[in-house]
Amino acid sequence: MRNELVPVFCVTLGASLWGITGLFTRGLYAGGVAPIQMTMVRGAITAAVILLVILLRDRKALWIEPRDIWMFVGTGLFSIVFFTICYFTAQQMVSLSTACVLLYTAPCFVVVMSAFLFKEKVTKYKALALIFAFVGCACASGIGLGDFNLGIAYGVLAGFGYALYSIFGKYALAKYSQTTVLFYTFLICAVCLLPFSDVPQIIGLCGDSDIVFGFLGLGIVVTLLPYLFYTTGLKYMDAGKASIIAFAEPMVATVVSILVGDEFGAMNVIGIVMILGSIILLSLKTENSEKDVSG
Repeated sequence: MRNELVPVFCVTLGASLWGITGLFTRGLYAGGVAPIQMTMVRGAITAAVILLVILLRDRKALWIEPRDIWMFVGTGLFSIVFFTICYFTAQQMVSLSTACVLLYTAPCFVVVMSAFLFKEKVTKYKALALIFAFVGCACASGIGLGDFNLGIAYGVLAGFGYALYSIFGKYALAKYSQTTVLFYTFLICAVCLLPFSDVPQIIGLCGDSDIVFGFLGLGIVVTLLPYLFYTTGLKYMDAGKASIIAFAEPMVATVVSILVGDEFGAMNVIGIVMILGSIILLSLKTENSEKDVSG
């Protein structure tokens, strides 16, 4: 049982660290840093730290077969870059809570794509946990019913892009170590955004120690560490399950909102309980128990 809970713990911890991202981005926003610049710097810092680790511990981790580059283009460009741009665009067009919930349509995409690509079973427990988690996200974020608009479309696209990391990552991890996957993912992310990031402006902003602290926090605390934990967990469980457990992120983000003084009500409490319930449900049900009740 303990061994089965380790990957669940890793994915949950990684998602929880993602949930405190706002603590760093809020200061960077105030300092005049644009979303594309944040994404590029985040990718560059993360790739640089991983490269240093690789050079010190295992230089063989830098080797990949040219024919496998598509995997890292998938995780770095189609996932990280794509979902971030769509997500920030959605935030400009709809409320932040709406954008957050729409981002977490990702497990819906992952479960469906995993069923076709990896032949993973869509069990009754997985489906129930998915429903609990998504409704919990809606409650925790305070989303209400509204008319469809372009901002909602961007939010759904962000969810699709977010889901692609689990899909491409699953292919990459079948052949390469998590260190290799993370390095090339964020290297490609940074390189692709470099021409659009106004590097001279970023260098000028780094004269402010608060901006430097924000960049380091964004690159290491809420990017490098959570991706390491999440990728470790993903290696030992199916992609659909890992993606659903990642619903811990909006739960933690909601708690962070409370701590910084944002409004919080009964629906938020219900949302947190439902998200936590979905994680517990997935943690307690082993693959052996699930296979007998697959839908």
